[in-house]
Amino acid sequence: MAEAHRPGADVAAAGRVGEGQTVAAWRPAVAGVREVFHARFISHVYPPHTHDSWTLLIVDTGAVRFGLDRHEHGTLRSQVTLLPPDVPHDGRSARPGGFRKRVLYLDRDLLGDELIGTAVDTPTLADPTLRRRIGRLHDLLLTPGEDLAAQSGLTLVGERLRAHLGRRSRFPARRDGAPPPRRDPTVAHALRDLLDSRIAEGITLAAAAELLGAHPTHLIRAFHQEFGLPPHRYLTGRRVDLARRLLLAGHRPAEVATLAGFYDQAHLTRHFRRMLATSPARYARPT
Repeated sequence: MAEAHRPGADVAAAGRVGEGQTVAAWRPAVAGVREVFHARFISHVYPPHTHDSWTLLIVDTGAVRFGLDRHEHGTLRSQVTLLPPDVPHDGRSARPGGFRKRVLYLDRDLLGDELIGTAVDTPTLADPTLRRRIGRLHDLLLTPGEDLAAQSGLTLVGERLRAHLGRRSRFPARRDGAPPPRRDPTVAHALRDLLDSRIAEGITLAAAAELLGAHPTHLIRAFHQEFGLPPHRYLTGRRVDLARRLLLAGHRPAEVATLAGFYDQAHLTRHFRRMLATSPARYARPT
């Protein structure tokens, strides 16, 4: 994995492991994700083992064969694999040339132990929307300063996984599952007011949900239905607005990044260019 794509100080281990194989792993600042793991393997074969977390895997090149609870399975680039906690599994390349994969290790209560049996029966899911959302979530977890967007992405991924498993499970859905999508202007406006009151410091999706007494998924959907964009994108826009005011008041871009709630100056510049097609340094210059 290229050095430039790793999130700096959060990387626990990264680099070449021989024979053209590479590994990178880190713990992101996003509740519910224990570890992010990216790897390219050619000859490596996983021995049978277990995890105490859910293993959510996508393959970017090649294909993977794995045994789960003494049954053989496979996964392709178009599919999603979900391996449950405490169940033995192994893994190896299904083709010459190896494979490249991205993995999220998720807290076991994100989905619930009652769905383990269903995941054992059907660990591979053919769902292009879920595959796309997981890939986007990995991109966000690689980008410093995008924690709220990553939290939102993880919430929607978890919801879709529970829907897959719940349809196949003989147990009822979890009582803390997201309510059916519905318009809820009251909670949408309450969330907007909350974001407006914490532009620089921000707030986690879990904290907002607790304060407003709503499920995180309902918060995201209600906000999008009412205002036409997700909460994290709204907050980024408000931060760019604040940055513009600070720049026009004479603050330097590096200082503005901190005052407006961005991770660093590069994070500010990326969103500033996306919004205004110019850099913060050029924005406040007289013509």
